[in-house]
Amino acid sequence: MSQLIIGIDIGGTNLRMALISPEGVVYCRCRMPSLIAEGRDAFCGRMLRGISDLRAEAQSLSSEVVAIGIGVPGLVGNSGLIHSSVNMRPLDGFNLSSFLSEQTGIQTECANDANLIALGEQLYGAGRGKSSFVVITIGTGLGSGLVLDGKLWNGAGGFASEFGHVTVDPDGELCSCGNRGCLERYVSAEALVRTMAELSPDLGKRSLCAEEIALMARNGNLAALEAFRRMGRWLGIALASLSNTLNLEAVIVGGGVAASLDLFEPVLRIELANRCFLEIHSAIDIIKGELGDDAGLLGATALANKHIANSQKL
Repeated sequence: MSQLIIGIDIGGTNLRMALISPEGVVYCRCRMPSLIAEGRDAFCGRMLRGISDLRAEAQSLSSEVVAIGIGVPGLVGNSGLIHSSVNMRPLDGFNLSSFLSEQTGIQTECANDANLIALGEQLYGAGRGKSSFVVITIGTGLGSGLVLDGKLWNGAGGFASEFGHVTVDPDGELCSCGNRGCLERYVSAEALVRTMAELSPDLGKRSLCAEEIALMARNGNLAALEAFRRMGRWLGIALASLSNTLNLEAVIVGGGVAASLDLFEPVLRIELANRCFLEIHSAIDIIKGELGDDAGLLGATALANKHIANSQKL
């Protein structure tokens, strides 16, 4: 009987799950609304039903689920305890790894979602063959994962690489984390929408999304082009400091806004050139992630698979 892993990617809007082989082959997927506002118990109930459905699917394939890997937005400790999740507040203080292990009888590992996207890109996507790089996911917010010398860098407690909460403007906008001037306030889909509203008050109460702003920019709208330019500048400033510190090989850009990388990459590169040592910025590749929405699922699978391998060595 072959062994399969359930990868889970938790988001503020959607809960995505998939049945995946240790080699990264996706056999089936399911997706449901997170509906976290209904509370933790209802959320966990939906997750358990999804896991049950995927276990049944595995049985139909003459396989068994041997592990579960989960990516969660927020501060997730090495034990699986969710210390803080801005978009999933009912999960604060909850050990999702322990809960699912107890409820399903399957070993479950939980980590920050952006870290797992980095792990997925390292093993299956744009990070293959690279030793040291950062993955930046630009969506509703800004997430990041860091790979150094071939290893995912978690930090002392598992909280490393909260790049979205690096301060770029000490007296800047108030962030949901409580700090002011965090990078996420200037580099995200929400930031893009806010900037566009500031630059084009004539839009009135019309609410644009990042995709619409990108289309406007490609059609030559000056305000939309300026919104992307500002976003690229802020990201370039922050990445210059990170690059001077770590001498990275690559910046891998993922998330929904990655589709518009060409609109903000030029100014990003200008900031890197102005603020980094020549020997550092000239060697940095800036590339799109290859895995799209599957990056987190594959990273969660890789996390679970890694722990299986480690337990077998003991």
